[in-house]
Amino acid sequence: MLFDRIKKLCEERGISIYRLEKEAGLSKGAISKWGESEPAASKLCAVAKLLGTTSEKLLADEPVEQGKGA
Repeated sequence: MLFDRIKKLCEERGISIYRLEKEAGLSKGAISKWGESEPAASKLCAVAKLLGTTSEKLLADEPVEQGKGA
């Protein structure tokens, strides 16, 4: 799921979802709503860029990997 993937990347990078939303120019709670609706391409690209990934990887159907060494 998109929100889970973004949440995991935020945790890995030590930033909060709120901070990511603020830096991407999104409203508070916007990313959590992406579980119910699809984001605009420009908003998704902004988030991907801030997380150092691509929108394609954020939208991939692959399951979210858990921490290594588990």
